[in-house]
Amino acid sequence: MPQILKVESNIEAVSAHARNVLLQGGVIAFPTDTFYGLGVDPFNRDAVDRIFEIKVRDKNKPLFLLISSREQLDTLVKDITPAHSTLMQKFWPGPLTLLFETRSVIPENVSAGRTGIRQPGNSMTRDLISALGQPITAPSANLAGENPPTTAKQVDQSIGKHLDLIIDGGTCPGGEPSTLVDATELPLRLIRPGAIPFSDIEAALRGNTKPNHPEVLG
Repeated sequence: MPQILKVESNIEAVSAHARNVLLQGGVIAFPTDTFYGLGVDPFNRDAVDRIFEIKVRDKNKPLFLLISSREQLDTLVKDITPAHSTLMQKFWPGPLTLLFETRSVIPENVSAGRTGIRQPGNSMTRDLISALGQPITAPSANLAGENPPTTAKQVDQSIGKHLDLIIDGGTCPGGEPSTLVDATELPLRLIRPGAIPFSDIEAALRGNTKPNHPEVLG
């Protein structure tokens, strides 16, 4: 059975423990903007492999990364295009995942050359990532094909026996996933529709209108 820690007032203590688990190659479940995600150290190939084994996930499906700051992003990617910069300014933190050409520090089992990265809108999630001091993976904490979990109990019932730690941050809101966009070159490409309408994203690049998008879901 995994250890389950409730996030109440002492996020620092929970984050410090989670960091120790991650640095030892462990797998944690934690709340995000919408559902519970699975987190490992993305620089640890063996830990990344554990995610695919736990979820019974196709290894051709890339993993997304969550960051807490622009400084973390700079260490991961080769280039930040003007389109990236505009969209980050308009929609981050929030439910927009952007594809980037990544540096060699990212193992190939995370992504083959391009990685989806997002700064989550959930402040507790950002605090956790900030305390960890590095990006974290975030596929949903369930078996492939199952509904994504919104509670720590659902995570425990589905895959808890395979995890090292579950961070219980209460009930996540669920909803639409983050919108996934390739802004590495123009024209912009929609890879996966989600919480932010693609029309709002295109409008933000044109500078014509102020985007109207959800503030929390992601």
